[in-house]
Amino acid sequence: MTELGQARLDEDLVARARELMIDGRGLLGVCGAPGSGKSTLARRLAAELGEAVVVVPMDGFHLHDDQLARLGLSERKGAPETFDVGGYTSLLRRLRHESDRTVYAPAFDRSRELALAAAIDVRPEHRLVVTEGNYLLYDGPGWQEVLPLLDEVWYVEGDERTRLERLVARHVAHGKSPEAAHRWATVSDQANADLVARTRAAADVLVHLD
Repeated sequence: MTELGQARLDEDLVARARELMIDGRGLLGVCGAPGSGKSTLARRLAAELGEAVVVVPMDGFHLHDDQLARLGLSERKGAPETFDVGGYTSLLRRLRHESDRTVYAPAFDRSRELALAAAIDVRPEHRLVVTEGNYLLYDGPGWQEVLPLLDEVWYVEGDERTRLERLVARHVAHGKSPEAAHRWATVSDQANADLVARTRAAADVLVHLD
């Protein structure tokens, strides 16, 4: 595993990402616990590398709240079993093998906590797909198919206090009371974070963000 810090992002990580674009389309995974900064890193990479890069979040495969209620999983939203992992792996296969046509992927509207079908167009000119999410390295049922479909996975981590503060602020911004936000971040989100942390050793690159 290669370890890189934020200060070297522009030089080392961008160069590494560029290498994935040399021989056809590359698929890069950015993994980390909730609030770790993986979405920020994915956006920064896309901004640096330009129009040849598209970001496809794993969160687009969240099950709808109605399905979570039906399954009794409303209080576990964000756990591995609350995603359509089969749909996600099917999309990754299409992105790998159908680079000659436009493939549509779902996005996730965090303000409404809803997946948006076919909101992202992955076009033939996209030479690198950056997919970011919590469970790219997880080897549970269905999820073990994700890693072989990716060229590399980078694991993002940083100061735990900062991560928790960022997570609580996000939940408050999206409508939870400060008390409910703190409870969700330290109970439900933390259970997911602990699971994600156990997958850290499988990453190709460890990225430290402040």
